[in-house]
Amino acid sequence: MTDHPEVASARAAADEAADRKMADTAKDAGKDPTSRTHSTTSPETIASNTAPTDTMKPLITTLFAASLVLLRAESPPKPNFVIILGEGHGWSSTSVQMDDAVPSSKSGVTRTPNMEQLAKDGMRFANFYAASPRCTPSRVALVTGKSPAQLHMTFVGEGKKDSSDVSNRKILAPVASMELAASETTIAEFLKPAGYATAHFGKWHMGRVSPDQHGYDENDGPNNNGGPDNVANPHPKQLYSMTERSMDFMTRQVKAAKPFCLQLSHYASRQGGDASPESLAKVKAWGGSLSERELAEAAADMDLDIAFGMLLKKIDDLGIAKNTYVIFTTDHGTPGKNSPLTGGKGTVSEGGLRVPLIIRGPGIQAGACSHVRTIGEDLFPTIAALAKVAGPLPKGVEGGSFADVLAGGGKGTVKRPREEFVVHFPHYDKDAIGPASAILLGNYKLIRAYETGALQLYDISKDPGERTDLAEKMPDKTKELNQRLTEYLTVIDAQVPNSNPAYDPSKPTQERRGGKRKEGK
Repeated sequence: MTDHPEVASARAAADEAADRKMADTAKDAGKDPTSRTHSTTSPETIASNTAPTDTMKPLITTLFAASLVLLRAESPPKPNFVIILGEGHGWSSTSVQMDDAVPSSKSGVTRTPNMEQLAKDGMRFANFYAASPRCTPSRVALVTGKSPAQLHMTFVGEGKKDSSDVSNRKILAPVASMELAASETTIAEFLKPAGYATAHFGKWHMGRVSPDQHGYDENDGPNNNGGPDNVANPHPKQLYSMTERSMDFMTRQVKAAKPFCLQLSHYASRQGGDASPESLAKVKAWGGSLSERELAEAAADMDLDIAFGMLLKKIDDLGIAKNTYVIFTTDHGTPGKNSPLTGGKGTVSEGGLRVPLIIRGPGIQAGACSHVRTIGEDLFPTIAALAKVAGPLPKGVEGGSFADVLAGGGKGTVKRPREEFVVHFPHYDKDAIGPASAILLGNYKLIRAYETGALQLYDISKDPGERTDLAEKMPDKTKELNQRLTEYLTVIDAQVPNSNPAYDPSKPTQERRGGKRKEGK
């Protein structure tokens, strides 16, 4: 397969960046700030030569007043938003160190120089959580600002029950909706009255209703992983062709002088071997002793990063970088290992929920790392605040704006309706403990397992790997968080598992999918 010219150019640039990094990882190129040329004219001389005469002062006052009127009449241009959503890229999946205090929060085998550049130019969030450890619920939270629990969209599979309804288990998981209701307001619908052009390219996976019925002017239809051309397309899962459609969309909006909100949701997953032959060959050339899985993941990450670089270059070429927020995140953790975190996709452990978030844009301190805890639902109100859209947020939005954190160098608070946030995943999937919920408040995280009633408590500020269960040592904190979790689920009318009347303890229980996990007391 031969690369498209733009892809080939981006691939060459990525190779050059990777080579530079390998050649010198200790120093960054730059000029000595002390070498600048300065004027030798004294401040007193400048003041004397430029001081206005008495006859000039009235004219200057008039001109200054007129300038103020013009400045007030011309409102600043609305910012653009480019949201890139990865598929199953965990917290430590890229070569960006997501936590400045945790060296292992980046991959040791993956090279993503364009993401590294985004992090250097913008802000990383060390404690950003996907709203769910699964694709569909995480995506609906991002575009609505509401939790999957409130929307009753807590699982995948077109509204089908999960595996609990065909096995001999103590509890039955609820039936989850797969359709984003027409009554829900997406971020696209919220921005359109403010003059924004909107687009969604790639994986929709929020029901059979087309994205254009949810406010997206341009889109690829209601696609999931089986979307059109995903297999036949010469690019891995449309990775580069989706990027080219996005670049064309941005070009047309800039030409029309119209602000835009673009979401690019990739199909290609790092664990699915969705990589181009060219990238796989390059990784094998330097991969050395990498396993087959590591080679496939590194190649998929390379393709994603090349496409990412194409998009960033286009933003620069269009001259809109200073007025465009670029947001990169992903829907959930990688299946399996997400070292140094525990668990992965399909679990409410940190490895299933904590994912990358990098944002570059106006007013954001370059190279900053924020430790403020945020979640997928927060992106909707944050974008609304950055766009300065007048009027209240849609009823029921649970997320809060962290625009002040972006403006404050990574420090500040999230203006969320509730202090805690909850990830509700009442389904059998990849976690050995079965259906579960997690609640996070301050430094503490409580996990409730519905099948056994077990409670686990962790101080994730000190123990992000969730290896020391504090439930027995801190009964009061455990009780407090458990009560808060019950209250929250009741208030939003969340669906919870029920007892299985057909359960027969004398019969074998179907083995759970996924790895083992130690249960709490």
